[in-house]
Amino acid sequence: MTETAEVVIVGGGLEGAAAAWALSQRGVVDVLVLERNTVGSGMTGKSSGIVRCHYGVSSLAAMAAAGLEVFENARELFGSDIGFHQSGYVVGVGEQNVESMRKSLEAQRAVGVQTEEIDADEVTRLWPYADLSPFAAFGWEARGGYGDAYQTAQAFAVAARAAGARIRQGAAVAGLIIAGDRVTGVRLTDGTEVSAGTVVVATGAWTRAFLEPYRPDHGLDVPIRVHREQIVMVSPGADTSGLPVFSDLVSLQYVRPEGKDLLFGNSDLADIEVVDPDNYLNRADEAFVDLTIDKVGTRFPGLTNAAISSSYAGCYDITPDWNPVISRTDLAGLVVAAGFSGHGFKISPAVGRLIADLVIDGHSNDPRIPETDFRLSRFAEGDLLKTPYPYVGAGEMR
Repeated sequence: MTETAEVVIVGGGLEGAAAAWALSQRGVVDVLVLERNTVGSGMTGKSSGIVRCHYGVSSLAAMAAAGLEVFENARELFGSDIGFHQSGYVVGVGEQNVESMRKSLEAQRAVGVQTEEIDADEVTRLWPYADLSPFAAFGWEARGGYGDAYQTAQAFAVAARAAGARIRQGAAVAGLIIAGDRVTGVRLTDGTEVSAGTVVVATGAWTRAFLEPYRPDHGLDVPIRVHREQIVMVSPGADTSGLPVFSDLVSLQYVRPEGKDLLFGNSDLADIEVVDPDNYLNRADEAFVDLTIDKVGTRFPGLTNAAISSSYAGCYDITPDWNPVISRTDLAGLVVAAGFSGHGFKISPAVGRLIADLVIDGHSNDPRIPETDFRLSRFAEGDLLKTPYPYVGAGEMR
């Protein structure tokens, strides 16, 4: 059986759904999203959902700023709540990172981010449970916060479908159909073939395995490693409602409210735990629980009755420079959007728009976000996308 679509998107996670939405916003509605399970059923639901624009890479900061505007206007855009909480975002650094932070804040403001430096007294008011003595400076985004990646993916999908896109769940894609140096469609595991002018691969942690068969003959090398990222939920034993996200770049952790609990994540990514995204431990291990107790207890001594309540784990699809691939490839008609390295939620609206730009125009239409920054070929060229203002200990995520 053969079908056709103007654009086929492989993967119905957050980025694939965002691409379908953005294409529909630009009038391209003959779009078919193929998802092997259900929309948002992969790593989307494991996101910690931090919303910040605090990036030293200017194009990434601009993408986060564009995403923030969508989150702020979600009810008008999608007609529903997507779980965005605009609680604010505070980042604290030690003495060795003060200069980098100040230069980074300045660069962020140059691309439209509303951010400022605040003093310890203000942070004490925002986070009264914290010991701030090791910090030398703080950055503050009043418009930051956290959200729900699963709800956001659903909103993208519903909006795309309402505009005319088709979203097929339970539709596993076996591979690409290639004629010469062009992708002409995809083949599903049930034998169905779908011909398409453009195929967008947005398969997250599964991308390298999906595209590996085409590397030898077509040079399609997407250097992604899959890292298990652990999250611990802490019952604070105190009222933490309304607290902002706290990114602690001294002890390398981040904390945000999650209902009545606090969500704890580790910002020390010097050691990567490479795993199979279909077979990994879906909870925090004992060593990580001990790390959580130590870090949270040290940084937040005011939470005297805190206790571990639960945990889970997801996977980052990380590239060598910890920045995504959103790129046309040497195979005509193929766009790859993967390797989001933990940044994917906050930039997802801008990712969708960049994919739509690449599909329709072949280039980005936002001068703050040049498509060349995210090109796949940068790895082979040795021209990695790195912040000019690295933080000691946390360079991967900033």
